Amino acid sequence: MEHDETTKWEELDIDILVKIFQRFDVFELTSGIGHICSTWRLAACDPLLWKTLDLSMLRSNFIKIPLEPYVYVDGRSDKQLTRLLKIALNLSRGSITTLIFHFNLYVSDDQLTYTAERTPNLKRLVLPAWNRIKRTGICKAISKWNNLESLTMPSIANPPYFMEEISKHCKKFSELKIMGPCDMLCVQTLIRCVPNLKVLSLRVSIVYKDALLLILNGLKNLEVLNISHSLIIDAPPPPATRKVVTELDDSIFKKASRLRQFLTCMDDESCIMCHRMKLDEGLVRWYKYEEGLWKEDEVKSLAV
Repeated sequence: MEHDETTKWEELDIDILVKIFQRFDVFELTSGIGHICSTWRLAACDPLLWKTLDLSMLRSNFIKIPLEPYVYVDGRSDKQLTRLLKIALNLSRGSITTLIFHFNLYVSDDQLTYTAERTPNLKRLVLPAWNRIKRTGICKAISKWNNLESLTMPSIANPPYFMEEISKHCKKFSELKIMGPCDMLCVQTLIRCVPNLKVLSLRVSIVYKDALLLILNGLKNLEVLNISHSLIIDAPPPPATRKVVTELDDSIFKKASRLRQFLTCMDDESCIMCHRMKLDEGLVRWYKYEEGLWKEDEVKSLAV
């Protein structure tokens, strides 16, 4: 009588299953593999699979509208994101430490707070689009993330309310990337609310010269500053006209000499990103360029 030594899928060692599942993307991990059997369910919930929830390949199906929130997201697109979040956050069991959203993934307040309640150990958040997120939504989410250390966010009109929440709840906060203009109000808020900030990236943005000087003077614990490919604007009081600074003066480099890294690039003739910034007049239109270009950063810890 022959002995059948064939191992069934459900009898595979959990460690081997986890290794296999590590090759899956978030769509494959949430496609129902946890329902095959109890062994597969255990493997699908392994923390090794859920340190990072990367949704940077998922975009909302949206159209732009003239009034707030300036985007209308298709209902089916919303349902897809809600379904994916529910399954992923259920499987992850609080293991997620890094959460990444696409530049054109428009999360709602409900989706954000639902996520925050189930990611208590979050350390890094990449959330470049806030069109649909209201003040109460982001503040409620931040209050859940006591371990948050790193944030990538868009430029917002009223930064104090948000940074005050960071100051109150996120005592380990040390890295910030702002994808959009940086003015005096923004920098004054950073100095007041997150004085221990160590890394700041304002790449591919509009940075006002007085704000840049204030960063170098006021953020005493800053170690790394990235202003690569940004338009530096000198905006003196009226009637003087604002102008684009084509070369940083020695006083700025002298103040920046205390930093571990001061990253700059202002060459629109030989640098394609600087050239694009000039063409886009400081508000880069990411959709026109290579997919994933928005993820780049000269600061390795802030790249996606």
